[in-house]
Amino acid sequence: MSRFALYVPLEAKPGKEKELADFLKAAAPMVDAEAGTVSWFAIQESPSRFAIFDTFDDEAGREAHLKGKVAMALMEKAKKGDLFAKDPEVHKIGIIADKLPH
Repeated sequence: MSRFALYVPLEAKPGKEKELADFLKAAAPMVDAEAGTVSWFAIQESPSRFAIFDTFDDEAGREAHLKGKVAMALMEKAKKGDLFAKDPEVHKIGIIADKLPH
């Protein structure tokens, strides 16, 4: 069972909701190439609020993901300042229980 996770809430600037959703959809193939990322979800919490939730079997996988292409692209977008209403916050969290298909 994966015990390590990341939760990254994201808020789009007004009028940038579709652009943020498209960015997240385009990130999926990059994450597929990451051996240490067990699961990855891009979610929409409200019209302008999105988040990324991903899981890892170990800290090494989580750290590799944080140095990967998606994280770098996300931080580059944040630096430009034209997509996010506020800077993304990366929360390292632990998983204490889950239910997944076998």
